Amino acid sequence: MKKIALYLVFCISFLSNAQEKTIIHCGKFVDVENAKVLDNIYVTIIGDKIESVSNVKPIVAEKDLFIDLSKKTVMPGLIDMHVHLEHETNAKQYLEEFTLNDADIAYKSLAYAEKTLNAGFTTVRDLGGTNINISLRNAIDKGLVKGPRVFTAGKSIATTGGHADPTNGYRSDLMGNPGPDEGVVNGVDDCAKAVRQRYKDGSDLIKITASGGVLSVAKSGENSQFTIEEIQAIVSTANDYGFKVAAHCHGEEAMKRAVVGGVHSIEHGTYMSEDVMKLMKERGTYLVPTVTAGKSVGLFAKIPNYYPDVVVPKALEIGPKIQNTFAKAYKYGVKIAFGTDAGVFAHGENWKEFIYMNEVGMPFMEILKTATINASDLLGQSSNLGTIEKGKFADIIAVDGDPTKDINLMGKVTFVMKGGKIYKSE
Repeated sequence: MKKIALYLVFCISFLSNAQEKTIIHCGKFVDVENAKVLDNIYVTIIGDKIESVSNVKPIVAEKDLFIDLSKKTVMPGLIDMHVHLEHETNAKQYLEEFTLNDADIAYKSLAYAEKTLNAGFTTVRDLGGTNINISLRNAIDKGLVKGPRVFTAGKSIATTGGHADPTNGYRSDLMGNPGPDEGVVNGVDDCAKAVRQRYKDGSDLIKITASGGVLSVAKSGENSQFTIEEIQAIVSTANDYGFKVAAHCHGEEAMKRAVVGGVHSIEHGTYMSEDVMKLMKERGTYLVPTVTAGKSVGLFAKIPNYYPDVVVPKALEIGPKIQNTFAKAYKYGVKIAFGTDAGVFAHGENWKEFIYMNEVGMPFMEILKTATINASDLLGQSSNLGTIEKGKFADIIAVDGDPTKDINLMGKVTFVMKGGKIYKSE
């Protein structure tokens, strides 16, 4: 009798501690992997992971949470592979380098992160700021603040005077001589040290500025700024530390060096030639287009005094070309991962990239794949992110209507779940 009583106590205890479930009824369910929209699918979630996906309604216990999205289109949480959560464009942005404290930047980043999450982007790759975005990532992971799942490069790596040299445009007595600790390198030894410093800081990946850039206070927006040996040293060291490498690139020669040097993605790719496309296709290198940023800087450059004088001609020349380059690369068969460069324009408007990618012939389903399956592959997170299936994080969004017929609906996300927790529900 004693054994039976103990057994009954065990069973009652087990049942009372059984995990509660969240069950979502999806009216339309986007199966990204098979490029299909399915009707009446049920997603069961336990904790932060997906337990099952079925066309049969499961038993809903009294303590389970049932979410009725039967009148909505449900899809995986979106992934933006190129954002800058520490800042947002404005007419005083260059002055703010001298007027904002780190705490000011950190508080602003909280608002930008929440806007991004509410727009349906449950994961982002932050490609360059300061160690503030490492702290932001940690705070989000701990549930202290609201935001997307962040994979951050920390401080970008540049050469002296290069696109991410933090002292470009300063007066001479303030320039100093930043080195690997600050993300400025010259020679292969510096390159290895800078990667190791990013590891010490807590970065998730490496970002280099392989060519000049549009918004830096420097003359060229496309010149090569690393030798092939320097890029190879960065990639080799990054491999040792389990990092992937993203390369900001506008110029053709810079792209060739970056791809041959082994980077995993080219960001922007403005002057990409067919030779570069061939190299990228052969090596499996991703292009992250950032068309929205290109269009945005072209518009802002027409506003008097919005950018410094040295930036304006670069913005007018380079920005408008990115969409056309993306179209050529897509048609050539280069692998594409979704990325916007949010921060160069207002956070939360990341969805506009869907519009611009669609304008040059990429169908909605393929764009969605770049923002889910392809992006998770580039992140090295395919086992956790990118699709709604058993064992993956419960990152789920929904819109009213059918985005396969009206792509503008991607700007009207009405439901956001990240890791099984609801952050938005209209």
